[in-house]
Amino acid sequence: MTLHAPIPAPQKRPLTVRLATPRGFCAGVDRAIQIVERAIEKYGAPVYVRHEIVHNRHVVDRLKALGAVFVRELDECPDDRPVVFSAHGVPKSVPEGARAREMLYLDATCPLVSKVHVEAERHHAAGRHIILIGHAGHPEVVGTMGQLPPGAISLVETVGDAEVFERPGTAPLAYATQTTLSVDDTSEILAVLKRRFPELPDPHKEDICYATTNRQEAVKRLGEGCELVLVVGSKNSSNSVRLVEVALRAGARDARLVDDASQVDWAWLDGVSTLGITAGASAPEPLIEALVEAVRARFDAVVTEDGGERETVTFKLPRVLTA
Repeated sequence: MTLHAPIPAPQKRPLTVRLATPRGFCAGVDRAIQIVERAIEKYGAPVYVRHEIVHNRHVVDRLKALGAVFVRELDECPDDRPVVFSAHGVPKSVPEGARAREMLYLDATCPLVSKVHVEAERHHAAGRHIILIGHAGHPEVVGTMGQLPPGAISLVETVGDAEVFERPGTAPLAYATQTTLSVDDTSEILAVLKRRFPELPDPHKEDICYATTNRQEAVKRLGEGCELVLVVGSKNSSNSVRLVEVALRAGARDARLVDDASQVDWAWLDGVSTLGITAGASAPEPLIEALVEAVRARFDAVVTEDGGERETVTFKLPRVLTA
């Protein structure tokens, strides 16, 4: 009998994997998710949540399994169950409606979004007309515009919008921005507005939150040195979509948004020697870990952690949940 030597397993192709730092959850997202979890623990299920608490399918599905019920509007909620407002913020009419119905509500609005609301109110009180740079229909923009009477805020989405914007009346102008925008795109829009309306205050980055800025800076470094960048995040997550755009602008040959490892087309990695991986601010770390393991299963991967800003920010939970 002739014994045949075992056929050796095919060798895995080498691949360098760079993990962006920081990536994934920010303090505002972490706080919002904890508010829903603590509310379910304290009050039992169901707890209602107006809109997705954060824009991530996996997070929403996990909270549904715990007993969260996601609705579009307050009139879908019963009077006798708690309701949580999403991290993106809500128009003033929403808590007013909840108070009128004597509902127990918990506001999970990110404190940095609340800061934009306060800033808009301050400008309005000073008699200024506000230009809001943001994306029409995004819950955060709807919430910010809903802090003031109709007509008090004009939305500008693009450089083109900035070029044709007309001052309504004679009121002095001020501006605010959605917190999850591209820092570079926003700077370009502000440059146009400043050229056309020199009395506008100098551009500042304070409205675009620290987490958005940090993640965009981290993905720029990936884009400069990686052929492909994979961004873990959901399609309706503004900050995740921006990361794909920033990676491409920084020089990546390709960049893709995936909810999780199951959405990766491994043909994307043909000819790729250095892969970058990051995640939007609403994407949980286990999704990133699972993606790295899927890469290791297919490649002889050397995984390194990029140096970047270490975040230590935390936000307090509502007192009713910690008492």
